[in-house]
Amino acid sequence: MCGIVGYIGDKDVSSVLMSGLWKLEYRGYDSSGIAVIDDGDLKVRKSFGKLMQLQELLQREPVGGSLGIGHTRWATHGEPSDQNAHPQTDCNGKIAVVHNGIIENYYTLKEELIKRRHIFKSTTDTEVIAHLVEEEFRGDLKEAVLKAVEKLKGSFAIAVISEDQPDRIVAYRKGSPLIIGLGRNENLLASDIPAVIGHTKEVVILEDDEMAVLKKDGVEFYTKDGERIEKQVQEVPWKPDDMDKGGFPHYMLKEIYEQPEVIRRNISLRIRNKKIDLGENFNFTPDELARVNRIIIQACGTSWHAGYIGKYLLEDIARVHTEVDISSEFRYRNPVVNGETLVIAISQSGETADTLAGIREAKAKFLRVLSIVNVLGSTIARESDGVIYINAGPEIGVASTKAFTAQVFNVYMFTLYLARLKWTIQKEEMLKRLSELEGLPDAIERILKRDDVIRGIAERFKDKKHFLFLGRGINYPTALEGALKLKEISYIHATGYPAGELKHGPLALVDENMPVVAIATRSSVYEKMLNNLEEVKSRGGVVISVVTEGDERAKAVSDYTIEVPDVPEYLSPIVNAVPLQLLAYHIAALNGRDVDKPRNLAKSVTVE
Repeated sequence: MCGIVGYIGDKDVSSVLMSGLWKLEYRGYDSSGIAVIDDGDLKVRKSFGKLMQLQELLQREPVGGSLGIGHTRWATHGEPSDQNAHPQTDCNGKIAVVHNGIIENYYTLKEELIKRRHIFKSTTDTEVIAHLVEEEFRGDLKEAVLKAVEKLKGSFAIAVISEDQPDRIVAYRKGSPLIIGLGRNENLLASDIPAVIGHTKEVVILEDDEMAVLKKDGVEFYTKDGERIEKQVQEVPWKPDDMDKGGFPHYMLKEIYEQPEVIRRNISLRIRNKKIDLGENFNFTPDELARVNRIIIQACGTSWHAGYIGKYLLEDIARVHTEVDISSEFRYRNPVVNGETLVIAISQSGETADTLAGIREAKAKFLRVLSIVNVLGSTIARESDGVIYINAGPEIGVASTKAFTAQVFNVYMFTLYLARLKWTIQKEEMLKRLSELEGLPDAIERILKRDDVIRGIAERFKDKKHFLFLGRGINYPTALEGALKLKEISYIHATGYPAGELKHGPLALVDENMPVVAIATRSSVYEKMLNNLEEVKSRGGVVISVVTEGDERAKAVSDYTIEVPDVPEYLSPIVNAVPLQLLAYHIAALNGRDVDKPRNLAKSVTVE
């Protein structure tokens, strides 16, 4: 949550900071602000509301300078307001701090600081950092920050500037992501890579309890004890164009339409010479995997749905007992495990707080961890024993789309790889399954060409207040994902159920006012799914079905249908998710929702 950006160099600092904040707005958008050193004075501009409010404020009250820090907020402590927006300052207005994370002991620190006559202007946990740095400052901002963070408990990434040392930005990371961008006569910091792409492709990723001191001509790195260290520089493969909407009205729609190319990219990377290649970061030997007799998948939100699909794949194809946990539950239970248990963590950002905590819980039990992530060098990737990257490229829309289908694809690749190690499928069957993947991108493109049909259905149902999503077997998690997409971007109540559970409660909700969205493509449970739809129709329900092309039987028990190409059942969640994404998108857009930035949500959930 929250986006941090910082810049020191010769460019107009407010323009660079605002450009970075626009790229990070998906991380939080209830307030924003910047602080700069302008002609030796610390100047702060901040505003409640969306980033446009800050942009308008800067047009009325411009600031200049050569260094500064900025922040876009997702509120945790203190309601969204001008006073609670970051940056936060000290008593004298000479030190400014931006912060992502939670200071768990802020209340105790605040009481102590008030007793020492510090004056607080906000109700945030962040402000205590500014006052702690103020107390410790003796002319060296680095030393003051090091002493201040010793007193903090919780997770945080911070950037600090002071008008008494106006040639540097000091940054510190503990538990929340922070990257440094290295340029020529300029340097940057940010919560995420998109904020620096327009200036540099060379980045350094801070680890926990590491500090960076940014100056115009270079960056120095330190441990929490103040010892100088060297850091590895990484080159980011993304291009500035990857961050643009590309002519689409929203990032979400652009990312839906990018899915054929994402799948093609993964096919080219994962299948080489008719063999599966899980990448150079996989790091598991065949002997290690062959001994695995149980898998626990832990993830949150959309990634959890991808993991749930993985349960069906791994148990049916690789014949390995698989459990799927929501990370916030997994981290607080005490599972019975042994050394042959593999934990798989799935996260788009690679920074999801509960999933990261689940990894640490697993490693504390001496379990091996494989992570499936999108962002290179993310914390989850670095703390895992092995990584499968999903190669989806930057995903800006808060509601995940292309990352979901890329996650499912790579879970399937891992399943086939493990199945061959365990001899649960033969070579001929493996080659057949790999060849089936070749038609997957084209299948998705055929669905995208039916976007007008899906939009027409959205227009018919955009004013409904409740939706029920049904699926069976491997497409039950797909139904859950469809319901999640609708509720998170349209604010319409939607719930997903296994269709076989209809008579155990949900059928009581069915009437002409609650549309039922069903995944009724041909599958091993096709006949049973049609029977469930008959139950809905006989009680006056309205059925919107995702059906296989040319399937007249499914059409006969549906009021509205969205046709998708016929693909093998194991691949059907990837195909079936696309029309559900489009349906949710169009309903939200037709209702005037802020599709890319739904209320109360942020892209990367880095706090518990």
